Amino acid sequence: MVETKLTQADFDAMREQYDKNPKNKILQRSVMKNGINKTAKDNQVVAKLNHTYSIEVDTGKVSNQKRSGRCWLFSLLNVLKHDFAKRYDVKDFELSQSYLFFWDKIERANIFYDRIIDTADKPFDDREVRWYLEGPGADGGEWAMAVSLVQKYGVAPTSAFPESNVTENTTDLKEVLNRKLRRDAKVLRDMVNANKSDSEIKEQRHAMLKEVYRIAGYACGVPRETFDFEYRDDKQNYHVDINITPKEFFDKYFEIDLDDYTVLGNYPNLKMDQLYLHPAGDNVVGGKHVDFLNVEMDVLKQAAVESLKDGETMWFANNVSEQSDRQGGILDDTLYRRGELFDIDLDMTKGQRLEYLDNIPNHAMTLTGVDIVDGKITKWKVENSWGEKVGEKGYFVMSDNWMDNNVFQLIVNKKYLTDAQRALLDKEPVVLKPWEAL
Repeated sequence: MVETKLTQADFDAMREQYDKNPKNKILQRSVMKNGINKTAKDNQVVAKLNHTYSIEVDTGKVSNQKRSGRCWLFSLLNVLKHDFAKRYDVKDFELSQSYLFFWDKIERANIFYDRIIDTADKPFDDREVRWYLEGPGADGGEWAMAVSLVQKYGVAPTSAFPESNVTENTTDLKEVLNRKLRRDAKVLRDMVNANKSDSEIKEQRHAMLKEVYRIAGYACGVPRETFDFEYRDDKQNYHVDINITPKEFFDKYFEIDLDDYTVLGNYPNLKMDQLYLHPAGDNVVGGKHVDFLNVEMDVLKQAAVESLKDGETMWFANNVSEQSDRQGGILDDTLYRRGELFDIDLDMTKGQRLEYLDNIPNHAMTLTGVDIVDGKITKWKVENSWGEKVGEKGYFVMSDNWMDNNVFQLIVNKKYLTDAQRALLDKEPVVLKPWEAL
């Protein structure tokens, strides 16, 4: 084992080199006073990223996920509400994220119990077991997870299932569910390893699931079986649909077929033109699988441009923490020149950053526009779900270089793919291990 002990001589050499350059003291005062990002910020980048786009879908007010990790639900429902707005002339119509969030808590616990039972014969420190236990009560998710919920439970307007204090700030709920589900995992593993009967285990997990339902009910409210859909369109025409279920509501008012859409991924550390499957990421038993077709970025961008030209907005996954100005709503890969500030080399390729866990998707947003000048893409319009007090009334501007380096998945209709690309979707996928989640 390598053991490198630091000595006083090492410290003296570091201090000597630091004191040798007088600029270090100037930069020290600036960074200590203003912080790293404010000192390293390139305002020329800000100046060039205006909010004008050559291709733009007409959308309304942004939503606000507040202090929750439900961006994956917000982004899918943004796509649906944009489709609804075009068909029924209701621009600022809002769908309930809390409704799907409630059912996700139940479904996610249910599939967690199955996985714990299936792996009960593995040692406690097994990598797969540890991965399942890492965050069973988490509120993040993928496109396929959101689609599975919509296809099984339908959707509801916010008026029929409003936000609660807990859905707007999910930290406490995550803590409760993490503790409960981990304790349930211990009980189920002990029962399996004690050779309890299948019926006893089934009865126990059913009792556990009832407790999860109660927790979700207290936190979110319990969805009604039916609701009255009543609204005025933008021309002030009155509409009402009495006693409709969420599934009937989705089937009746949304012509979009979610099975027509696929996930394009861009992970340079993996083989291109290959379908990948991550079954450990699924949240609904029998629902849609988490998968993606790995393609070059130019393929992903072309599909995005064609979608926007046809007035279709898109869900996309990204690392919003990287090179972003949250308040200004700016995303550019040269926004903060930290390498120049500290006089160090911070360059890594997208693939290298993935391999070394430096860059992973942590947010989902909605693509609503693009600016193409002289045949070249310069920037993209992004609908976020952080409310109207950030960005341009909630909308962010994303430079094309930021998209190259920090966007990992984009949802597009299969019709925007070539025949050869669609054929890849029917090929045998490479199955990723649970801890290979991307």
